[in-house]
Amino acid sequence: MDNDAELTQTNAPVLNPQDEKQAILAAIIASTDDTIISKTLDGIITSWNPAAEKMFGYSASEAIGQHITLIIPPERFDEEAFIIGQVKKGEKVDHFETVRQAKDGSRIPISLTVSPIRNSSGAIIGASKIARDITERQKADEKQAVLSAIVTTSDDAIISKTLEGIVTSWNPSAQRLFGYSEQEALGKHISLIIPPDRLSEEDVIIDNIRRGNKIDHFETIRMRKDGSMIPISVSISPIMSSSGKIIGASKIARDISEQQKIYDQLRVLNAKKDEFIGLASHELKTPLTSINGYLQILAMRMTDDKNKSFLEKTQQQVKKLSSLVEDLLDISKIEAGKLSFATEEFDICEIIEDAVDLISHANNSYHITFQPAVSSCLLTGDAHRIEQVIINLMTNAIRYSPGSDAIEIFLNEESDEIRVGVKDYGVGIAPEKLTNIFSRFYRVNEGNANVSGLGIGLYLCHEIVTRHGGKIWADSVPGEGSTFWFTVPRKAVQD
Repeated sequence: MDNDAELTQTNAPVLNPQDEKQAILAAIIASTDDTIISKTLDGIITSWNPAAEKMFGYSASEAIGQHITLIIPPERFDEEAFIIGQVKKGEKVDHFETVRQAKDGSRIPISLTVSPIRNSSGAIIGASKIARDITERQKADEKQAVLSAIVTTSDDAIISKTLEGIVTSWNPSAQRLFGYSEQEALGKHISLIIPPDRLSEEDVIIDNIRRGNKIDHFETIRMRKDGSMIPISVSISPIMSSSGKIIGASKIARDISEQQKIYDQLRVLNAKKDEFIGLASHELKTPLTSINGYLQILAMRMTDDKNKSFLEKTQQQVKKLSSLVEDLLDISKIEAGKLSFATEEFDICEIIEDAVDLISHANNSYHITFQPAVSSCLLTGDAHRIEQVIINLMTNAIRYSPGSDAIEIFLNEESDEIRVGVKDYGVGIAPEKLTNIFSRFYRVNEGNANVSGLGIGLYLCHEIVTRHGGKIWADSVPGEGSTFWFTVPRKAVQD
């Protein structure tokens, strides 16, 4: 064993310190990701590492012995004179950003460091270049410049802060909105612009940001430098480091003072309108009740069949007008939060049968069929209001199917709720209008003078069903008809 060890040691090549150092340097140059090139003071290439070949596309054999202008675009030849001039004076050129040209003609942005090469006596005999591709960095810089321009020119206040609430950026619009200059705001806590009674909002916001949640269009109040309050809509997003760690938050704030003024004006107008509707409807009820009473008395005394027919038609129109007044009253109560609901247990099958009987007598040309999946179905809620929904849906079905004479009503039981459907074979509803049909005063065929109504029946249906904790929607095919569905929990929740 000792002899083998001695033999191995004897045969191993022994490098002197200078050769060892040279070997290490050669290995570094060969393995580095940076391009390393050496050249004479006349610009002739004397060394060309693998990274240079990868960057410029020329092999070492193609490059060595060629002039360095091999990789310099013609319009940048004067740069070489400047660099050689600096090197001859013994000066280093540090991080010189320029553009060089690859074998395929493509341009490469690089950062260049050039140092003098000296011989053993100290005389400058050439230059070494270390070049680094800065394409990605330039793209990042350009992207950053674009983002910076957007932030600077934005009409919205854009602010960034740490997770501790310290302001780290403050754009010109933030200065215009809040009155603090960038110098006054940077390094300060964000509570600088938060009214004392709203400081708790910051805790909620930061808690969401720490969890990676974005806060969209949060409407609140903030405080200007002069102490005045300003309503704003703010969106807040997490700021992440390159490793994906949340390190702060960015805020985009918009002044909504004008919108608030418009909303306030609309609220006042709505309140006055609702007050008028309620008052007008209430005042109309009294004469309508009297007219209906006198018509009933007149009907009992009327003997002539022809005149009786006219009287019945008059009574039907009075009923329609009374129903419209009741709906208007209900709307005013909904807006005032005073629409009352009773709670009782009832059989919805009986409610639907009564509604079918009522509508059938008033519209004897229509064939209305009720197809329940069960013989009885108990529900807890307001029987009168649920009946109102069913009558409204059947009345609408008749109104919007003038060329048809069939209405179908369905009732199904599901796990904890019941589902009711009213199907017609009428004009149908265009898909783009389905999302609006439950809006107040919205009419699908508002240009059709032959279709009466104010567009409040479905709005009332939606309010009643929603207050019962249910849902209402419609399926429709234009020209083929519509089916209106609603579901209600067995034990309806009335908010």
